[in-house]
Amino acid sequence: MSKEARRGAFTIDAAAHLAAAAAKAAWWSAAGRATRALVKPTKGEQAEAFEPTTPPVSRERLRAAYLSAFRKDARDVAAGLYPAMDTEIDPAEIVRRAADVLTDAKSVDQRRRKAQATEVRESVNSKAYPSYYRQNFHYQSGGWFTQKSAQRYEAQVEALFSGAAGAMRRRALSLLAKAWRGRDQRGLKIADIACGSGGFLRDLQAAFPRARLMGLDLSPAYAAEARARFGAPVVQANAERLPFADGSLDAVTCIYLFHELPPRVRPIVAREIARVLKPGGVLAFADSVQPSDEPDLARLLEAFPAFFHEPFYGSYATTDLPALFTTAGLSVEGEDKAFLTKALSFTKINHTT
Repeated sequence: MSKEARRGAFTIDAAAHLAAAAAKAAWWSAAGRATRALVKPTKGEQAEAFEPTTPPVSRERLRAAYLSAFRKDARDVAAGLYPAMDTEIDPAEIVRRAADVLTDAKSVDQRRRKAQATEVRESVNSKAYPSYYRQNFHYQSGGWFTQKSAQRYEAQVEALFSGAAGAMRRRALSLLAKAWRGRDQRGLKIADIACGSGGFLRDLQAAFPRARLMGLDLSPAYAAEARARFGAPVVQANAERLPFADGSLDAVTCIYLFHELPPRVRPIVAREIARVLKPGGVLAFADSVQPSDEPDLARLLEAFPAFFHEPFYGSYATTDLPALFTTAGLSVEGEDKAFLTKALSFTKINHTT
């Protein structure tokens, strides 16, 4: 196929992808609005009142930031960096998933109102899990410990972010694809750390079909769900003690983990990631934008921990992420952001610190 023909094919793929993404976003935006209308989180009684210190976000600025995630994703599809997102979902299944989120919303709201964020400790006492992990993050039913939570999670985040969750986290995919562009991917080893129920594993599988892909998550329920959905090897383990040999991986991806780690744990996990990467290996990282990245969206970032139980988000918001990973032995190579997500890429330097 000629360059012109490939470019035309990519343009068609990108247009189709953007149309499918728009339909998906419309659906999950409606589900998110229905959830908020049902529980009225900003109007109901809360254990701790939210008292913002930053100005409201303008509707125009919010819309521009939101659309940037889809436009950047479509641009990268058109450039041939990676395939279009898989939007082929059984309509009956997507309706069932949305209904499940709505059904559970009342339980989530009751925890929010009562500040019940540690009820999972009553049923999970194992020393295999650090105390900071045994919480109902986001006030969600079951925390990270039940099959129902694992099955519900992807739908919950899509409803929360109005269908933009997949497009936002693919900023990390973009950085990794750029780092590996033109490279023979056969035999390259990638580990997705804190893979959750496997949403990003699907993107990695599509983008790097010849690489050797594995996932890791501390939750046995989420690891099992990721394994069942996508078929990639997924191990249950703590990111503080990665079960990989020194210098054994060509890439590590880490999506939305660090804002849920206590400050003392972040350097430990950063050092573990650096340890398992080969010299020249790549870390593709994505997490929440920080207020310094998007001052115009600071009100949203300020509200997030208040309404969704994120006990370590405040310290994450002021963490110097490049310095954190540089200290661990990695070098900053790239950066991107879209809507409420920032992505960074790092390369392991040839000596350890």
